[in-house]
Amino acid sequence: MRHILKNYQSIILLLLGILVGSLVGMFAPDFVVYLKPIGDIFLNLLFVAVIPLLFFAITASIGTIQDGGHLVKIVVVMAAVFVVTICIASVATITGLWLVPVTAVADAGATQSLLSAGAAGESWGDRIVRFLSVSEFQELLSRQNILAFVLFSVLLGIAVRKTGKTADAFIAFLSSGNEVMQQLLALIMKAGPIGLGAYFAYQVKTFGPELFGFYAKPMGFYYLFGMLYFILFFSLYAYVARGLPGIGTYWRHNITPSLTAISTCSSLATMPSNIIAAKRMGIPDAVANVVIPLGNTLYKNGSAISSILKIYVAFAILGWNFFELETLLLAVGITLLVSLVAGGIPNGGFIGELLMISIYNIPNEAVPAVLIIGALVDPLATILNATGDTVAAMLVARFAKVEPTLTEIPTRYDT
Repeated sequence: MRHILKNYQSIILLLLGILVGSLVGMFAPDFVVYLKPIGDIFLNLLFVAVIPLLFFAITASIGTIQDGGHLVKIVVVMAAVFVVTICIASVATITGLWLVPVTAVADAGATQSLLSAGAAGESWGDRIVRFLSVSEFQELLSRQNILAFVLFSVLLGIAVRKTGKTADAFIAFLSSGNEVMQQLLALIMKAGPIGLGAYFAYQVKTFGPELFGFYAKPMGFYYLFGMLYFILFFSLYAYVARGLPGIGTYWRHNITPSLTAISTCSSLATMPSNIIAAKRMGIPDAVANVVIPLGNTLYKNGSAISSILKIYVAFAILGWNFFELETLLLAVGITLLVSLVAGGIPNGGFIGELLMISIYNIPNEAVPAVLIIGALVDPLATILNATGDTVAAMLVARFAKVEPTLTEIPTRYDT
């Protein structure tokens, strides 16, 4: 019990900060004016850290892929599995929200008058150009152009791989920088209870106590829908990979990774048990050693579901219509990118919120709402994120047609 409490300490403190901020907003609204600058400083620290964090995390991940005889085929199939299943998770969540609306704001008109609307209308061509590119290098360093920076980091990672041994020193720099930036974000997030508590006090004062009812329904939706997705869809993927025996194999060896995920609240901490489970599931090493480490960074079912929910919640706060075709297509695209960058970075889900804000031009005042959603769904999201890697590896082995070597075959029956 003490071990579990230690691992959930950051979430408990975050919720405590939100609770204190809420009480201040309700019972001492005149004091909120002194707290809001603290929340602004915390958010600005996150905004400043996001660019170097993305650079090192994405470039190092791609640049350090180990070569192998099946690498190209495995990577191509892996990318297809990741994209298709994340899109399935996104569409399923959108369908669930359409069937069961879970948010309501007492006075959406007043809320929208407080939060200014986004940018003026653009053509699709202009929007694609703005999302994917900039005209000057220094513009990449702005969080407003974060999608262009993600693409730049991916291309640089590919270039690092093509350079060969000459890039060894650069790879060491990337790996070291990735570790440093993870520590920096962890350091910033130590101020999360104070920063988010201060901003939540502002929200409660501005929007009223209705916020508590506003968050209760999305949380109920996420945990109910997430558990159904975990059981039904992961079983379906295991069936596609190996038929009926695959379902039993997956769940029999997925117990330890699931318990590890909920105990540590960390996808990264779950990776070792995932690798062991993959061997016991009979997944070839050539597949497991590529898909599971990369999946730990690039494949996030839980983040995909929460991404759609966060966008839905943000639109509800602003009084915007979520169920428009353009909005839904962008939401699925954002969710794919969230899965790409959220990864093994501590608190990496916050980067997804920044992507959402950048694309939809959502005002900063709406940021705490999606941050709080992310914190509240983190335990189940971690389970979905972490344990999805092994079932994805099963699918990759199936479609890439990679068989275990003779020395690996006995591990298929390990218990």
